[in-house]
Amino acid sequence: MAAETVPAVAAKGLDAKGHDAKGLDAEGFIEREGSLGHVPPPFRPVVAAARDRVLALFGSRLHSAYLYGSIPRGTARVGRSDLDLLLALNDEPTEADREDVRTLGEALDREFPQIDGVGTLLYSRTLLLSEPERHDMGWFVACLCTPLLGEDLAEHLPRYRPDSLLARETNGDLALLLPRWRERIEAADSDETRRRLVRFMSRHLVRTAFTLVMPRWNGWTSDLAEMAEVFAAYCPERADQVRTAAALGRSPSADTAVLRTYVDDLGPWLAAEYTRVHGTKTPRP
Repeated sequence: MAAETVPAVAAKGLDAKGHDAKGLDAEGFIEREGSLGHVPPPFRPVVAAARDRVLALFGSRLHSAYLYGSIPRGTARVGRSDLDLLLALNDEPTEADREDVRTLGEALDREFPQIDGVGTLLYSRTLLLSEPERHDMGWFVACLCTPLLGEDLAEHLPRYRPDSLLARETNGDLALLLPRWRERIEAADSDETRRRLVRFMSRHLVRTAFTLVMPRWNGWTSDLAEMAEVFAAYCPERADQVRTAAALGRSPSADTAVLRTYVDDLGPWLAAEYTRVHGTKTPRP
């Protein structure tokens, strides 16, 4: 990694509140991104259908539901972006619940051509508010999720700074993931499966590269291109690889060579550097 400096990453100016526009509030805490008001008009029918069907599926078992990703940020592209949901249940989800959620996602994907897939995270309220998840899924809900239904769990969570603890607990497990990624690459039997793997792994690696240097930059962004540029300012020797990954995260190919590069070169380097700088993620039960 490059020597410790504070590079001149392209200035973003001030936000509407007059704060330095690095995703932080005036006290240096990460501001929550996204809102229902930012959902682009083409995606509003999708969001409405998802809200109604999730409530019908889980009823009183549902504690709360959230949107995350490009749709509530207002950056979704028709026919290219997926619908991302997080559901919190009052009890522990079962395998039958997960199957129901997959079926619901497939139905929404078939019905609404403006989305390219549905990804749904399903957890219990207890897990999301647990101490081990305080700086991982708890932070995710509090800062990256937009309330859609129910009581907002963010009211029970702290505010978060872009520090080394957050970096470690969100992305400090890449070394554990790489063997599973290799298995998924070996099992991929179609261009569509490989394209989805390239998209998923590209985004994961860019986010991990960004959070590696996030405490030094002292800010937050969910924009893949900006994440890559922030990383590049601190680690120029890997800048081109991460910029390419950011581009593939938005417009993925089905190239197996790309996936091999991720698990044989960029991924192992990033995992080792992450452990050196931030340590490893606290083991989960």
